[in-house]
Amino acid sequence: MTSERQTPYLIVDLDVVRCAYEELRMALPGAAVLYAVKANSEDAVLRALAEAGSSFDVASVGEIDQCLRLGIPPSRMSFGNTIKKAKDIAYAAEIGVRTFAVDCAAELDKIIEYAPGSTVYIRLSTNGGGADWPLSRKFGCSADEALYLLMAASWAGLRVGISFHVGSQQRDRHAWDESLRQVAMLRDRLRRKGIRLCGINLGGGLPSQYSEPVPSIDQYGTAIAAALAKHLGPHTEQIFIEPGRYLVGDAGVIEAEIVLISERTADPDDRWVYLDIGMFNGLAETMGEAIRYRIQVPGRHGPLRPVVLAGPTCDSVDVLYEKQRCLLPADIQIGDRVQLLSTGAYTASYSAVSFNGFAPLRTYVVDGDQVPIIPLQRAATG
Repeated sequence: MTSERQTPYLIVDLDVVRCAYEELRMALPGAAVLYAVKANSEDAVLRALAEAGSSFDVASVGEIDQCLRLGIPPSRMSFGNTIKKAKDIAYAAEIGVRTFAVDCAAELDKIIEYAPGSTVYIRLSTNGGGADWPLSRKFGCSADEALYLLMAASWAGLRVGISFHVGSQQRDRHAWDESLRQVAMLRDRLRRKGIRLCGINLGGGLPSQYSEPVPSIDQYGTAIAAALAKHLGPHTEQIFIEPGRYLVGDAGVIEAEIVLISERTADPDDRWVYLDIGMFNGLAETMGEAIRYRIQVPGRHGPLRPVVLAGPTCDSVDVLYEKQRCLLPADIQIGDRVQLLSTGAYTASYSAVSFNGFAPLRTYVVDGDQVPIIPLQRAATG
């Protein structure tokens, strides 16, 4: 049964978040977890993960302060954004954050000056192949540059590690292999110079259940463990994994409303369906039709018909799915409630403050014995 709450809104089930965390710990038992706060920064989500034992990847002073307010100690935070103001690095170091990430010499210079004696992870670039939401170009450096930065950081008295990110919503469970080959090569070259890595951060990339099937978390764990053994063998470096989407994506459902159904004589083959949520108030990851959410319309059972799906704003960019049409029941009506599944990650946290005057996406959290307004469960894996 749907709720009478005003749409659009997001529901997050904390039991699903906890389940995902435990499944990840079992799939990669040797890896420490750093939850990427940016995926969903609801207080209740952070508390649940902190209680479960997670540490946190923070991207800004705002996220650091939020974690502090919730009682999460700085020792459980990693300032993983490679683009930081010097004053923010100094603040983080002053309150006790000791782990940072960089991918260029100018950023490393800031760490050396404002966070002396800390731990720095040099981020390798990846091509993002196999990911629906690639993270190439903006982040990471080449292996040769990483070697230089690792040596410079070590000689400046910092502890050093290597990180990389294979792209968000990574559907290839073997995507970590090439980056780990580069890590092993860098580790060997560093050892010959008397420098030891303190850790290896495998980044994020573990997927949620959208329209395309993905392997199970156990299959990812097996593939990553095999790549670690193949390239690093027995190792003493601490292994980290930095999930965001995987932990919270499948815990969320957005309920929205059909505002308009339009069939124009100028476009006789196109049926446009407009929702009260779009790219600017929660569905930013539909940009380029990169992330394709599963959508259902409760109570409608007619034959499926392709539609162009769009948001409500007065902006031509706010079209969600046009190149790959969305299939919705032919008998849908204006005013029907629509459910977008696996929307717990990068929806509310991406929502604009007030573009076109539309309110940010509201979030409601359910926990334990509370009955979800919309039944939630982890989708079966492919």
